[in-house]
Amino acid sequence: MAEKQSKIKNPEKLLAAIRAIGEAITGPGRSAGKKLDRVLAIILDHLGVEQGSIMLLEKKDLVVRAASRKKLIGMKQPLPGKSVAAWVATHGEPLFIPDITRDRRFPCRRNDRSYRKNSLLSAPIIQQDKVLGVINVTDKAGKGDLIRDDTAWLAEFCGLVVWLVQQQRQKKKISRQRETLKKKNLELKRQETLREELAQALVHDLKGPLAEVIANLDILSYSLSGDEREFLQSAQLACDRAVRMVNNLVNVGKLEDGKLPLLIEQVTPAELIAEAAAGITTLTTIHGLTIKRKTTDAETPLALDRTLILRVLQNLLTNAITCAPRDSSITLGCKMAQRKMEFYVRDQGSGIDPALEKFIFDKYARVKSGEDQLSGTGLGLYFCRLAVKAHRGRIGVRKPPGGGSCFYFTLPVV
Repeated sequence: MAEKQSKIKNPEKLLAAIRAIGEAITGPGRSAGKKLDRVLAIILDHLGVEQGSIMLLEKKDLVVRAASRKKLIGMKQPLPGKSVAAWVATHGEPLFIPDITRDRRFPCRRNDRSYRKNSLLSAPIIQQDKVLGVINVTDKAGKGDLIRDDTAWLAEFCGLVVWLVQQQRQKKKISRQRETLKKKNLELKRQETLREELAQALVHDLKGPLAEVIANLDILSYSLSGDEREFLQSAQLACDRAVRMVNNLVNVGKLEDGKLPLLIEQVTPAELIAEAAAGITTLTTIHGLTIKRKTTDAETPLALDRTLILRVLQNLLTNAITCAPRDSSITLGCKMAQRKMEFYVRDQGSGIDPALEKFIFDKYARVKSGEDQLSGTGLGLYFCRLAVKAHRGRIGVRKPPGGGSCFYFTLPVV
């Protein structure tokens, strides 16, 4: 009891040991192994023993991760097993052996010449009834030997080591998650590259046949009339739609990556609206629709990529034609709004559900609501969003008075 009393009378030493362990755990610039070595050295010094080890439970083995005898580091003891450490880890209880030469439970220790003294102490590292490892100490310095009361002190230090063990396990877990995430990101990039290559190959293979079909249809248009000419016009419209889809595939990826340079020129809204309306005359005729133009401030100069913005207008008009009932009208217009030029396309369809308005400009979005539908690849409106954004503009949809849908976008004025 004298040794126990001496430790109680020297709380400064205990507090110093606890503080040193805390600093070893939280201090920067040390690996997990070095931190464990430092913690073990503090524990051995406080208990006044010469030999010890910290073993951590990894899967079904106890692995030595810190030891006064460095050659032991990395050694494993399976669970369950007959060793002292294995018994402590299995039962979750500390074990004090006054004399290992007379302990029948562990005969393998009787003739072990690596121990200079007979007593041995082993305590489990436990968190919430779960054993994380074991700390072993032996060979008391000086003339005395370990006593049973030393168990309580070792158990206290085991409680501090839990902090370090959990810290290191969390770091390993995060490291594994990062590695897994890295692999998944690499796989996603690989798949994205394959998709881009496939899209490019598809576009390349489609351009030639489409150009040939369009040229032949154009030649036929000079020799056909009546019903035959109507069929020809339907074929031309289908080809035009296919060309727009191909162009969307080509440009969407470039716009996403910021690799499509804008060919800026000065244009007026009147020019864009006239050209966009002229490009869909055949389509509106077939659907029995009329285009109404409403232009305000139409001569205001704009600096933009004419081809891209024209395609935005044509995409919006095509969607409006799809949604509009036969014998109705579509309004194509522009006006100044808050120092920006606003273009808009309004149809007289049943409108779009407000709940769907948030994602109709997303990639691959295809919305159907009653008779209205945004059909195709799901890239048309997404392309519009990217093209307008590239011009530092904004695109959206609203429900105007009287019903239908009104798609609009704004562009900066020169």
